[in-house]
Amino acid sequence: MTMRERRAAGKLFTDSGEGMFEESLRGKKLAWKFNRTRPDEFRKRKRILRKLFGSMGEHCWVEPPLNVCYGSNVHIGKHFYANMNLTLIDDWTITFGDNVLIAPNVTIAVTGHPVHHERRCHGGIYAFPVTIGDDVWICAGAIILPGVTIGSCSVIGAGSVVTKDIPPGVLAAGNPCKVIRPITDEDTEYYYRKLRFDDRE
Repeated sequence: MTMRERRAAGKLFTDSGEGMFEESLRGKKLAWKFNRTRPDEFRKRKRILRKLFGSMGEHCWVEPPLNVCYGSNVHIGKHFYANMNLTLIDDWTITFGDNVLIAPNVTIAVTGHPVHHERRCHGGIYAFPVTIGDDVWICAGAIILPGVTIGSCSVIGAGSVVTKDIPPGVLAAGNPCKVIRPITDEDTEYYYRKLRFDDRE
């Protein structure tokens, strides 16, 4: 098997051959250029992101700085917003649905290493895709680990470490991240604790 085939099959692989190093370097150079744009260079930022990501829908905005391993393994839906310091360890696929909100200092990592030091010293890594559904909000400082799927319309609380799949339509938080409660019609009444939306008063 090639290293790319091993990666796709969930086996240990290295990224030092088959053009993967060059692909990663290309993405890091584009991210470097993106991070050095001026705040008012909107069109330039969008052009760079369209070159960087594997695919990107309309009306997407990313605040610098942005960190990637490849960039080309990231696929983004429509109406995406990411605040500053998003880190995407995208040695394999990261997929975002539509209307996703990402708060500052979020890390999404598809890769890991063997736990035992003798198995780790050869540099092998594994990678499992991460999928973020539509209408998801990932709050500040969250970390999402390999193989995780977050269901549509869910919220991941600040500082969470997401190690397992999160179902749709829930508020989940903690380390490890767990479901706190479902998101219900009551959440259409209040925007923060017991503060009501103006149009419901």
